[in-house]
Amino acid sequence: MNWSSNEFIWLDWAILGVGLLGVVAAVWYAIWKDKKSQQGEDSSAYLFGKGEPWYVIGMAIFAANIGSEHLVGLAGTGAKDGVGMAHWEMQGWMILILGWLFVPFYQLLINKMGKIITMPDFLKFRYTQRTGSWLSIITLVAYVLTKVSVTAFTGGIFFEYLLGLNFWVGAIGLIAVTAVFTVFGGMKGVMTLSSIQTPILIIGSFLVLFLGLATLGGGSVAAGWSTMMETARQMHDGYGINHMFHTDPGDPMYREYPGYVVFLGACIIGFWYWCTDQHIVQRVLGQVPGEDNKVVMARARRGTIAAGFFKILPCFMFLIPGMIAAALAQRGINGFVMEDTDAAFALMVKNILPAGIKGIVTIGFVCALVASLAAFFNSCATLFTEDFYKPMKKGKSEEHYVLVGRIATVVVVLLGLAWMPVMMSMDTLYSYLQGIQSLLAPAMVAVFTLGIFSKKITPKAGEWGLIGGFVIGMLRLITNVITDTGKATMDGAFWNATEWFWQTNWLVFECWLLVFIVLLMVVVSCFTPAPSKAQVEAITFTSDFKKSIRESWGIWDILGTLLVVGLCATFYWYFW
Repeated sequence: MNWSSNEFIWLDWAILGVGLLGVVAAVWYAIWKDKKSQQGEDSSAYLFGKGEPWYVIGMAIFAANIGSEHLVGLAGTGAKDGVGMAHWEMQGWMILILGWLFVPFYQLLINKMGKIITMPDFLKFRYTQRTGSWLSIITLVAYVLTKVSVTAFTGGIFFEYLLGLNFWVGAIGLIAVTAVFTVFGGMKGVMTLSSIQTPILIIGSFLVLFLGLATLGGGSVAAGWSTMMETARQMHDGYGINHMFHTDPGDPMYREYPGYVVFLGACIIGFWYWCTDQHIVQRVLGQVPGEDNKVVMARARRGTIAAGFFKILPCFMFLIPGMIAAALAQRGINGFVMEDTDAAFALMVKNILPAGIKGIVTIGFVCALVASLAAFFNSCATLFTEDFYKPMKKGKSEEHYVLVGRIATVVVVLLGLAWMPVMMSMDTLYSYLQGIQSLLAPAMVAVFTLGIFSKKITPKAGEWGLIGGFVIGMLRLITNVITDTGKATMDGAFWNATEWFWQTNWLVFECWLLVFIVLLMVVVSCFTPAPSKAQVEAITFTSDFKKSIRESWGIWDILGTLLVVGLCATFYWYFW
């Protein structure tokens, strides 16, 4: 047997098949055991989970974030542009803001409403019914047009490069399997799958990292790192891809990531994603009825701290292996050839890992793809059921609401499939995704932040901020499509007059859009009715609640938090 084969051999296929059957059995058993303890269907358990341990919450947050866009896009970006994209990944410190700052506010509203909340619930309570409904619409549209379609699209690419499957077989197969899994597994299934795949994914990716460095360094990991960094310094006309900030206008990366504004732009997107996006926040909201506030907040906070540690890993799991692949290809070591940077990680798995290990590692990757896509499906089902269907059809049985959530999942799957051919026609998929996030994030950040930390922001101000920011963002998106994100030369009086709007760098535009929305909300608040007493109380901590918050954390929470921040700072220092 050729243990160093660069292809999947029978042993890898056998391990992959047996391993996936074992995963299915483990998830089925966890779901069966959970339903048996509930003695029936429960829509809250199906959509949110029921008080999972903090380490499961941490792994679920991490798994919900890791998808095929990381396996394909992040590694491919590492091969092409190095650590320039690390700003969006080195955000373990940002997840801490969810646990320390936002969870207490969300828990306060859960207490007042007497039920688990969605993010639109929060906006409906703090602002207006229309504000929450718009958030649901925006979120569902974003999930269908970007998250679901893109995950399936890049998943098809990954399976094509790694397993040799036809693109459509891999993409549609991934969606079909995930849809079935989500319909019958719910949040419990997602949580269980996350806890299984996270250690496999981490161990497998680090095997790729260290074995790749050893191959590059002739058997020495340290020598491989030095060779990788030397190759990175020589790329992009000598400006290098070994640093996170590109301040020289002559640098090929300066146009897309100008100077230090890249950090601000990444923070805006990160703040929206980690602290206010239903897809992530849903992982920390599950609880057992009647559970004490301090227990709920302690578990959620520790889950976010655990996720903060996990979030440091993707740069080493995917981005740096992409840089290794670029160095291997440039130096032609072991005949390594990479014609497409999107193939970087799949080629590393095929060429670096020994036979048998390929199959084990691929189990983790398949589970990661399914868990990430399933988390999106589950969030869509949650938003539709909780924010649209339940208010219209009150008093139905829990089994009925679970069925509606499952039907909503199927609809999301069909819409995602319908959008995929459109996504395939776009040759700048990763930049397109970043651009979409930069246009959605400012409105979310402004509305949630001012809604929580200011009692003077009025209900109408929140409505204007969310809708106005979304409309401006979509107008910019239209001009991006027409002008190839400002790269095309556009002539005419209209284009000349609006050049500042469509040609401004996307990160600079994002920052100014946030400033504009904040000012808009402040101005609107000066001319519209103040929030009601109930709305103000929704963001006002009582003395008892403050006591619960204080009793929910201890010295280990502080030390864990400081360590996450310190590790993130160290990465920035090294790759500055």
